Order: sequence, then C-alpha cells, then structure tokens
Amino acid sequence: MQTQTHDLSFTDTEVRKRFLSWADGEADREWGCLNLIWEHAPGIAPRPLRRETVGGHPVVIMERLPGDPLGGRPLTAAQTKSLGQALRRLYGIPVERITAAGINERRYGPSTLPHALAGWLSEQHDFSHCQDPTKVADGVEAAREWLARSDALPIPRLVGLGIADLNPANIVWDGQACRLVDFEDGGLTDPAYDLADHLEHIAGRTAGVFNPEALSSAVGLSEDERERMRAYRPLWAAFWLVMLLPGNAGFRRNPRGTTEAQAGHVMGLLNAI
Repeated sequence: MQTQTHDLSFTDTEVRKRFLSWADGEADREWGCLNLIWEHAPGIAPRPLRRETVGGHPVVIMERLPGDPLGGRPLTAAQTKSLGQALRRLYGIPVERITAAGINERRYGPSTLPHALAGWLSEQHDFSHCQDPTKVADGVEAAREWLARSDALPIPRLVGLGIADLNPANIVWDGQACRLVDFEDGGLTDPAYDLADHLEHIAGRTAGVFNPEALSSAVGLSEDERERMRAYRPLWAAFWLVMLLPGNAGFRRNPRGTTEAQAGHVMGLLNAI
C-alpha cells in the first residue's frame, strides 16, 4: 500500500524533492518523465534542473511553478479545458521516445494493478470497525467477483506517458493554465486507463472536482476510448475501497462513513455495466 515517499523544500525559484528511498525507483521515474516532457511537451510540468544525492537520499531539483494547487471544488470550464490540453500533450508524447528513454509502465499500471487488486480483495478483512460492516463486505465481494471475470477489463493500449497520480493537489493553476506535478509514479500508460484513475481519485471524486464527460472531451478521447475509460473506472473505485478498509491509512484519515460511501460507489458502477 502507498505511504509517504518524499519530502519537499522550496525556494523562490526551485523545488527540492528528496526521496526517502531508492528502492522503488521513484526518483528515476520523476527525473525521466520530467526530462521527456521538457523535450516533447514543455510548459505542462516543471523544468528539471539537476539531481543530487544528499545523506544517501536521491534528490530531484525542478523549477517552482507559479500558481496554486487545485482541489476541494469543481473545476471551472477554463480549468477543465486547460487540464485537458495538458493531458492531451502528455499522452501525445511518442511511445518510441518514451521507451527509448528507458521509461517503463507506470506504477500500478494496467498489467499489474488487476492482479494486485485481486489479491488485496481476497485477503481476510475485519469489517467490525466499519460503520456498516455488511455494506462494506458486500462492496468488497462485488468487486472481487467482477474482477475475477475474464471480460472485466479492456485489453490495455500502452501508447502514451501518464502522470499516474492526479490528486487535484498535483494540478497547479496560475489563473490561465494548468500544469502537472508529481511524476514519481509516472510512465508508459493507456490514456483511457489513466483518465479513469484520475476520475476515481478519492480526493477529486468526493469533492466533485472533475466532470468525467467534460474532462474526457477536453482530453480529446474518442467515443471508443471513453467506453474503455468507463470500463476501467470500477477497477480504480475498487482500489480506493481497499485503501479505505480498516487497517489501511485511508480508513484513519477519512471521516466515518467514507468507506461505506465508497462501497456504494463501487456497486453503483458495477450495476451500471
């Protein structure tokens, strides 16, 4: 399960991102993605400046972007349009350049998350600390049974670069343009899969930050890609249900009833298929 991976320090012009470990390759992914974006889609993410090792920890130094993080309220039409344009440019980076740069599939990508999630859903869980244990158990079981189906998910198309964590706090708005930060989990992805991830991020969905149809339109997804995006949404909804189960950090961080609401959301998506 995900935990804190880094700390940040700021000057007027720079951001220093100090990673706590080399183990999962976060610093390499961040540096590789930022350099690739700077070469092929400059202006949608911070310019990479340099790398350092401090006290045995990898550090990535990047420019500090103007503006403030979004989040907590629905995006305006202008923000949605700008975010869609930024994501379109990100997904449009040629796949051969991504692979040539040594950048592999994003963390929790379409080839790894379904198997991992199936394992998490099949674990023994103690629902007694939940507000409504039966509802949560039903949500977990519905997700487990759905994921076990051979036709549950589309065949992935790894054709673009993804940020892999579109928490609204990772979108910086300067009044005119949206830019993206936090590429430590980024990598090769399927745009439909990535956008489903973004739409289901708990920090964005519960606050109604993203309008699914408006954002997918702004990104320029075809109708086929939108159908594939919708098919991936239950996967990410189930991921967040697992994050919100007792024993995981999401359960402690969120108000009582959040897990039950997520279980209801999962079942609603599955019933709509």
